Amino acid sequence: MNNGARGDVVLPQLSKLQGIALDFLFPRYCVGCGREGDFICFSCLGTLAGLTPPLCPRCGRPLDGDAPCPDCRHWQPALDGIRSPFRFTGVLRRAVLEFKYHNLRALAGPLACLLRGYLEKEPLPADVLVPVPLHQSRLRERGYNQSLLLAKELGKLSGLPVIAGSLIRHRPTLPQAQTRSIGERRRNIAGAFACRDSRLKGKSALLIDDVATSGSTLDACAAALKAVGAVAVWGLVVAREV
Repeated sequence: MNNGARGDVVLPQLSKLQGIALDFLFPRYCVGCGREGDFICFSCLGTLAGLTPPLCPRCGRPLDGDAPCPDCRHWQPALDGIRSPFRFTGVLRRAVLEFKYHNLRALAGPLACLLRGYLEKEPLPADVLVPVPLHQSRLRERGYNQSLLLAKELGKLSGLPVIAGSLIRHRPTLPQAQTRSIGERRRNIAGAFACRDSRLKGKSALLIDDVATSGSTLDACAAALKAVGAVAVWGLVVAREV
């Protein structure tokens, strides 16, 4: 066996041993019930509130019929649609908040698994994954972009390439939670994104984020991607606020 072949065997084994050591030093506890073992245990997985059809064809919220929901009737989005496996409530809400605001970056893997499971059942047209970017000031404050972590983990599971750094947030905005209406959210985020190269030209892109509320951020991203020639842009998020 040559040195290169030996290295191919040793590196995965070393990585596995490192993972075991980390689990021993920093055991995983369920964010829902506190049980040791997984960040979202099997029992708590069973409590996650799914989003089931019929869904609004634009924003992905549940509907009573097939027409777009009232918020989308007069909305002409750049997005082809938003999809999510779950509602932003209960255990999943706690998991997303820990992941996003409390530096529990290791949740990227389990949350990406939920997205992969959804895509296996409800495929979306995608050549590439594109994480929703943070503005540099927010990135410095938080220390990481949770959407990029999610996209990288989903890329490993799905085999889809991740294109990061093409789509940028070139101006800071108010946190969307501080706006009072859908109209304010759309005005707040409009024009905040741009593409600085043509890597997305001719591509079907899947925008990856943790949560969608009004869909305004995803739509502003889609407008920037389509301005440089993306042929289709769908938003995929772990949880949908309903």
